[in-house]
Amino acid sequence: MDSLSEAVLSGASADELLSAPVPSEYEAAHLRVTDVEMFAGETDKDVRRSLRVGPVAMPELAPDEVLVAVMASSINYNTVWSAMFEPLPTFEFLARLGRKGGFDKRHDQPYHVVGSDAAGVVVRTGTGVRRWKAGDHVVMSCVSSDAEEPATHADGMLGAGQRIWGYETNFGALAHYAVVRATQLLPKPAHLTWEESASSMLCAGTSYRMLVGEHGARIKQGDVVLIWGAAGGLGAFAVQLVRNAGGIAVGVVSSPEKAALVRELGCDVVIDRSEIGLGDATTAVEAGKRLGRVIRREVGEDPHVAFDYIGRATFGISVFVVRRGGTVVTCGSSTGYQHEFDNRYLWMNLKRIIGSHAANYQEQSECNRLFALGKLVPALSSVYPLAEVGDAARLVQQNRHTGKVGVLCMAPKEGLGVTDPETRERIGERHLNPLRPVL
Repeated sequence: MDSLSEAVLSGASADELLSAPVPSEYEAAHLRVTDVEMFAGETDKDVRRSLRVGPVAMPELAPDEVLVAVMASSINYNTVWSAMFEPLPTFEFLARLGRKGGFDKRHDQPYHVVGSDAAGVVVRTGTGVRRWKAGDHVVMSCVSSDAEEPATHADGMLGAGQRIWGYETNFGALAHYAVVRATQLLPKPAHLTWEESASSMLCAGTSYRMLVGEHGARIKQGDVVLIWGAAGGLGAFAVQLVRNAGGIAVGVVSSPEKAALVRELGCDVVIDRSEIGLGDATTAVEAGKRLGRVIRREVGEDPHVAFDYIGRATFGISVFVVRRGGTVVTCGSSTGYQHEFDNRYLWMNLKRIIGSHAANYQEQSECNRLFALGKLVPALSSVYPLAEVGDAARLVQQNRHTGKVGVLCMAPKEGLGVTDPETRERIGERHLNPLRPVL
């Protein structure tokens, strides 16, 4: 272990961290450009084969960047996409970024360090960073945006230079160190562990923008919200946000076991998707009628909002089932990007579709504040060491997980990083970890 890592793990002071040299290389989960064609002609693109853990070169810091010792990270579906080299290899993103020149050229490497969620300790800051210093405990937003681009100051997600860190950029989260822009950092909630904090921001921030933020559905008290994949990372936070807003959460899950966990999160109505009978675009209206009957039986009315990140398999149903004037808010598409729906049910019933992507810095900050207040809790279900990151990603790839799957990076074990034990005790261990097995 390098001396800087030893200093971090010993809780060293800022001066001690700054006096320890930055290593020339570090351990990271990464993909290799030479493996891009490894799944050609195969149906099971097993990410355990493409995700490698080993040393990579330490990049130079740009003036607006921060080097963070990553204590923990987590798996998001973009890591699965990256490791499958779908819908296209991420090395194309890195090459495009590298062509901009300057510090962006660093990202174009024959390896890609992946991962878009992390919590850790600041160990170095660029010459232009003002608000962060060595020793700060932080969580990281997945959104890397260009502060010199005008559109960014209206909404960080509108800038053409906005990229998802660790997916469209290099030097991501599933590693012992990560390079991020200073405008990606937020203070770590002091009562949470490293792995709890590291499992939250991408999915929680995305769900916040979709449902609560001014660019999303803007849910209100009493709204009935249909949440597809309510036991997944995005869905688990959507359930909590609807509950906090005084709405009625209607979650769709894939098994009785997941149904029990979603009820633990506070979901008002839980529906097994086998009751609906998902098919394709030609059967969406019939499936929507079945789903609508179940929802009306349970809550007496149609949903105001459909929260849909599933995509191809569910989108036509979402458009059909929301009430007249209702809203479908969508991001991602885990079952496919090509969505089909009967437009008559959209235009004649004055419904809306809102496209949403991640969350801007202010939305991320507001969401992080909810964690700090204990109004949102992590959706962590299991934790793997960095050496087993392929197994963790495979779990998500096969949809055998609930909530979020954490990864310990530099942290030697679970349960570390809490600096406010009083708040943690007040909230309660079980409440903070509703998706984890009861020990």
